[in-house]
Formats: sequence, structure tokens, C-alpha cells
Amino acid sequence: MHRRNSLLSRHRPHAVFAITCMAVIFGLPGQPATAQTMAQQHQSFSLKEAFDSAWSRQPEARSLSAREEAGTARREAASSLTAEPVALEILSKTDRLNRNQGSREYEVGIALPLWLPGERSRSIALAEAEIQTLSAKVAAARLRTAASVREAYWSWQRAIIELALARDRLDSARALATDVARRVHAGDLSRADQHQADGNLAAAESAFAESQALLAATQQQMRQITGIPLQPNPDAIVADASLRAETLPRIKTPAGSPENTHPDIVDPAAQAEAARRAADLARVQTRANPELTLSTSRERGDFADRYQQTITVGLRIPFGSGARHRSKNAQALAEALEADTQLLLAEERVAAESEAARQRVESARLVADAANKRARLARETRGFFEKSFRAGETDLPTRLRIELEAIEAERQAQRTQIDYAASISALRQAMGLLPE
Repeated sequence: MHRRNSLLSRHRPHAVFAITCMAVIFGLPGQPATAQTMAQQHQSFSLKEAFDSAWSRQPEARSLSAREEAGTARREAASSLTAEPVALEILSKTDRLNRNQGSREYEVGIALPLWLPGERSRSIALAEAEIQTLSAKVAAARLRTAASVREAYWSWQRAIIELALARDRLDSARALATDVARRVHAGDLSRADQHQADGNLAAAESAFAESQALLAATQQQMRQITGIPLQPNPDAIVADASLRAETLPRIKTPAGSPENTHPDIVDPAAQAEAARRAADLARVQTRANPELTLSTSRERGDFADRYQQTITVGLRIPFGSGARHRSKNAQALAEALEADTQLLLAEERVAAESEAARQRVESARLVADAANKRARLARETRGFFEKSFRAGETDLPTRLRIELEAIEAERQAQRTQIDYAASISALRQAMGLLPE
């Protein structure tokens, strides 16, 4: 997939200059330091670098630490000894405003909300499940980000190849037009041949302009997703033979059997578990929490009496509400059933997508091999007809036809290499693997 081709060989002498141009472009003042460093290191940065930059811009990534802190706090609250924070009660009673005979009473107490039977353990289990749900949601969000980055990245790579091939075609058309003009001036070819050569040059210039526009559009898309500033500079673009492709993953599970670590399965599975824990908790929350009160009071009847101290122990037990409990319990059961159904659907979808992605990889490999063979034969044929045309044994229309066929074969070979690399990325995406 990563064999070097004639296009790269022709542009290799300009690679150092191209990389320098890219570094100058990305090093302009006012751009982020990370983007400058990336641009200085890579004229065509890797897929993993693009993903890391894109993920750092996502809302889920920026709010992750706060959500983790909230989950930890909920777990600590569920592990406390009381269902709610302890309350302090302070009371004072006096007759100063009416009789003022010295009647005084002071009371200090605390109220302790108590757990219902089985409520504390189920609350802890629910808090743990919610923490796992958060991790699963973040993993699923990372995979969704990877999908958009992969799509934009390979579109960008295709645009780079298109531009490089269009530049190669333009250089060839210019050389051919110059050669035809010289031979027309010498009387070896006719003015009609000159018009055909000029028409071929105009078509090459048009294709080059279209490829520039395509590159600019894909670079803007990459910038929008990753935040890395890219500017369309045709003179600084050199085709990347390695394509920074991902490695083909090992298939550990049989066809049709999804990986149990796939984020698109782990996420609904975690939600289903949290819904079941919430349903378990709802079954025991049949009433409001009872409350234990402990208080002490100090009082006297008038100025002549001495203060007396008493201790009070009280228990407040709210009555249950059958309708409210049934409503809450039914809602929790409905959410659990919905989450279980979503989990089953996700498993089926992931299995189907993984199998389809495996088949596309094999198909793309066969197409790439055939396109490479065709490009090799077309290059050799073009060489034969170049010599024949210079010797005057081949007419210009045949020479132009062979040239266009060779360019199209080269273009197809380059595109199939990217399509194969993109199919591997799609397979890794279907298997729930992040860019590497």
C-alpha cells in the first residue's frame, strides 16, 4: 500500500523546500503554539495528532474533570451515615416581652435523617453505576470525534494527492506544448497539432485550479474540526507516500460477534446497569426518610426557680404514598427496559458494521493491487510512446490519448491507496478503536 511511485520520485528534490514553506506558513504570529509545533514537525501531520487536537476542543473533554468530581461527590454522599446532612436546631423561649417573671427555656438539638432499609447500599450501587456511565459516555464521545476526524483527514489526503497529480499533469502538458510548438516552428507538425497541445494544457490548468479549490475546502474542514490552522499553498504540497495509515487490527472475535469493549456497546450497557440500579433504589424508597432527633433543654419557671435540664429523644416517621411510589417505580422500570433494548440494538448494529468494514478492507486491497498494476503498465506504455513520438513514428492525438490514460491510471492508483488506508480506519472505527 505504501510503495513509492513515480510521482513521489519526481517531487522528492523539492520535499525540503516544501516542508520549509509549510513551517513558515504555520509559524505566522497569532497562531496557537501547539499548531505551530505540529506544523514545524509535520508538513502532513498524523491522524492521531489530528484526533488529539480535535478531542481537546470537545465539550465532553473540557467538562470531564468537573463531571468526575460530581460523580465522586455523589458516591461520598451515598456512603455517608445519614440520608441527608445532619441539621442543628436551637430554640429559646422567654416571657420578657409580657410578664417578665423570669421564665426561660433554651433547647439545642440535632436532627439525623435515617436511611430506609436497603436504601444506603442501593444508593452506593447507583452512584458507582453513574460513574461507570460517565466513563462510557466519554469513550463513546471520543469514538464519535474519531469518526469525524477520520472522514475529514482522508478527504484532505485525497485532495493532497489530487493536487499533486494535477501539478504533475500540468508540468507534463507544458513540456509537451513547448515541444509541439518547437516542432511546429520547425515544420515537423501542423498548426492543428499546436491547437491540440494548447487545448491539453488548458485542460490541465483547469484541473489544477479545481484541485486547488478542493484542497482549500478540505483544509478548512480540517481546521474546523481540529483547530489546526491550515492554508492552501500548492507549492508546499508534496504527496505523502506512507499516508500515515493506521495498522490493520487483528480480528479477535468471530464474524458477527461484537467486541464487548466497543464504546458503542459499553455506553448503552452502562446506561442499562444504571437504570437497573435506579429501579432497585426506587423499590425501597416507599416513603420519605425518617428522622431521629436528639435534644437537650435548660429551663426555669421564674426568677426564684433554679434551671432544670432535660434530654429529649424523638423519631419522625413519614407516611408512605402508594401512588407516588408506583409512579416513580414504574418510571425507573421503563427506563431500564428502554436501556436494555438499546443495548441489544447496539450489539446488532456494531456486529453488522464490523463485518461490512472487514469486507470493504479486503475489497479495497484487491482494487488497490489492480490499480497499481494498471498504473505500472500505463507508465511503461507512456515511455514507449514518448520515444515513438519524438522519433516521429506516432501522431499527436495518439500521444495525448496515451498521456491521459497514464495520468488517469496514476490517479486511480493513488486514490485506491488512500481508499485502502481509509477502509482500515473505517474498520478500526467499526471495532471501536481510536486513531493511532
